[in-house]
Amino acid sequence: MRNVIRYLFLMILIAVLAVFWSGTATATLIGTTTTASSVEAIGPSNGQVVGVAHPITIRFAAQVTDRAKAEQSISIKATEPLTGTFGWTNDREAVWTPTGFLPANARITVGAGNARTEFNTNAGVFGDGDMSAHTFTLTVGGIPRTMPASMGKPGRETPSGTFPVLEKARSVVFDSRTIGIPLSSPEGYVINGEFAERLTWGGVYIHSAPWSVDQQGNSNVSHGCINLAPEDAEWVYHTINVGDPVTLHW
Repeated sequence: MRNVIRYLFLMILIAVLAVFWSGTATATLIGTTTTASSVEAIGPSNGQVVGVAHPITIRFAAQVTDRAKAEQSISIKATEPLTGTFGWTNDREAVWTPTGFLPANARITVGAGNARTEFNTNAGVFGDGDMSAHTFTLTVGGIPRTMPASMGKPGRETPSGTFPVLEKARSVVFDSRTIGIPLSSPEGYVINGEFAERLTWGGVYIHSAPWSVDQQGNSNVSHGCINLAPEDAEWVYHTINVGDPVTLHW
């Protein structure tokens, strides 16, 4: 009888342990699957080459209620983990900005759950707009090229700070209404621009401006953009990349 009781006790103990460990494994699996399936997109995309100031965007398929937990599930590294800060544009999109810049000529790996992407940084291209000297300098691989420029006039000053290039456009329509100036105003305009690089979502670009060539290098006359001569703007367009940092200052 004692042996029978001992046998029954062991069977019950084994069954309890099996349920316990099975439940733990299942919870881990579900957590991993949920995290992976909730990631809709990671940018930059796989294989893309970007500048060293490019932020990393993780877009989730559903609303994220625990942002801290979501951030902890994201891995960003080159040869070793990289430091940076998270911001959220909405309840589904996290944006990671590196501390300083990403390493140049590096492969960056981003993982969020089972979603993963790898992109590369370029050799390091840096823009510098000096609003006092009325110049724009683009440094590529340590070699600078300085060109005359015209920035924002009084009342429409170009913002100061460091901005990554957000996007490029071979041609773009500049409409004053997008920056709060009606077409009926003496300041209103609709202009076809060329060789443009967007620096802010508020409408600050580097672009070709043949209409202000005489002022470039000596005065600021734009509505906030960095005006360049057509040949300089074309060279910048073909040299600068999305994610390259541009510093604007006095």
